[in-house]
Amino acid sequence: MIKSSFMDKNIIVKKIVAMAVIPTLMIQMARAEISPDDGATNEDFYFPSTGVRVEKEALLLAIDDYLLPLRENVGSYLSTPTYRKKAVLRPSRDNPLAPDQVASHFYGAVIHDEGNYRMWYYAIAMKEPGDADHADVKELLQGPVSYAESDDGFTWTKPNLGQVSVRGSKDNNAIALPDKLIEGVNVIKDESDPDPTRRYKMVYNPRNEKTNTWVIRTATSSDGIHWKAADDYGIDKFLETASLYKFNDYYIINGQRITFSDGGHPSGRQGRAILSTNFDDWLPGDTAAFLLPEPANPAERGQTMPYDQVHLGVGAASYGSVAVGFYGLWHNVPGDEDSQKRWGWFGYGKISCDLGLVISNDGLHFREPVKGHVYVSRFDTPATPVPGKNFPTILTQSGNGILNVGDETRIYFGRWLNADYNMGYSGEVAVAILPRDRWGALGLYPDKGLRHQKIQNHGFVWSAPIRLPASGCQVVLNADHTKGMTVEISDSRFQLLSGYSGVRGGKTERESGLDCAVSWAGGDLAVLGGQTVRFKINIEKDGDKDPRLFAVYLRAN
Repeated sequence: MIKSSFMDKNIIVKKIVAMAVIPTLMIQMARAEISPDDGATNEDFYFPSTGVRVEKEALLLAIDDYLLPLRENVGSYLSTPTYRKKAVLRPSRDNPLAPDQVASHFYGAVIHDEGNYRMWYYAIAMKEPGDADHADVKELLQGPVSYAESDDGFTWTKPNLGQVSVRGSKDNNAIALPDKLIEGVNVIKDESDPDPTRRYKMVYNPRNEKTNTWVIRTATSSDGIHWKAADDYGIDKFLETASLYKFNDYYIINGQRITFSDGGHPSGRQGRAILSTNFDDWLPGDTAAFLLPEPANPAERGQTMPYDQVHLGVGAASYGSVAVGFYGLWHNVPGDEDSQKRWGWFGYGKISCDLGLVISNDGLHFREPVKGHVYVSRFDTPATPVPGKNFPTILTQSGNGILNVGDETRIYFGRWLNADYNMGYSGEVAVAILPRDRWGALGLYPDKGLRHQKIQNHGFVWSAPIRLPASGCQVVLNADHTKGMTVEISDSRFQLLSGYSGVRGGKTERESGLDCAVSWAGGDLAVLGGQTVRFKINIEKDGDKDPRLFAVYLRAN
């Protein structure tokens, strides 16, 4: 649960509207006016450098160079997920009454809810009875939102909900919403909402028939099955969404917009974020959540030009002190703008998409831990092919498909087979798996040395300043070969505390693991409760073993 650092949200909203500036600037101004002690509890961690307050547990990831900013002789070692080759959810090709006869697209969400896995996704069917294996794009119906369940997250069932009529039958898994055409859906379970009828929150992408564009509408539910949609669109402007999450007590939607680039020139697809304080009212304007470079020549810019763009924006999951997710690295290859030609403007059979890793410490602005790195490659996890054909795969991300369950981080994503007309277009859901929170590690530089620099077998990383809860906290490492690690504590000015540094620094008894508790000879950290400190993690090579630090957990006592 995340607590707000603001005293009066209504006042802040009024300031935003009155000054007519984007939400990010107002958040920064408001934080500067409010004491960091406002609203503190015995279980709160507060980060002065980001203005973020987190309750009970704070997460410092090795890939996060904001909360672990100062480093000596250590570098990044990004992880590689493991993939299940077979899709976990496929279209119901043999059922002409299924809402997903053609495609089960994961512009969607998965929640691990009371021991079960629950999925909401975007279905595509035939407008009229026909051959789903060879459907023309003009014969397809986008939506409705559909629902699936699973005991293990790998084998899914599509329950009969009896809500939506498809060709005269309600024997299907579609969810009733008031819009005819729907593209995507994001769902969260908001345990902090005192109203049980609003516990589940949804943002979906209906098409505004009057303006002929994809917009957003919100909906709420007590059970995730029966939904009450808002009367009006949340934002009545183009936005295709990739994620919905709460960060620092704000609701944030990340998505794709096509606006303008520098100098008022055309822009390609780029990632934008919008914000709400209450989920009902969405502030006008957006912020640049994640952008890829536009071509230097303005004449070469635009949605249909051949260069890499950001598909669907950022699909991010919130972990309180940090948000982690993916952007779609969209390799754009346009079709023919002449509507009389077969391809139209979209590059059917040509465009592909990978997923790149991004991270944020304010929930709004994202950066790559390693620039240009493809974290999930379409070549490693291709869509189910059409025999004898080699159509490209478009991977689609959703932050509402990133979840920690037990010792695993699961990443659900879409695989879209970008086949040309009448040749087998489809969409399916796939999954990648990491050990929990092991997105990447910090480790010593290779034992080779650099020019004008001696070879070193030790290094360190400092944390950002953190005000600890009044009750103190526990420090737990997610790491391998921890015999080569010690944890020291300093004040906010890097002055080491004698009782928690040097020979009295913290150590862990576990050699490796996801939860290696740190203990200090001087006792627990209760005496440091309420103080602002930094943590210094020292890393030293242990024989032929290279220590790896993946994450640091700070858990309130």
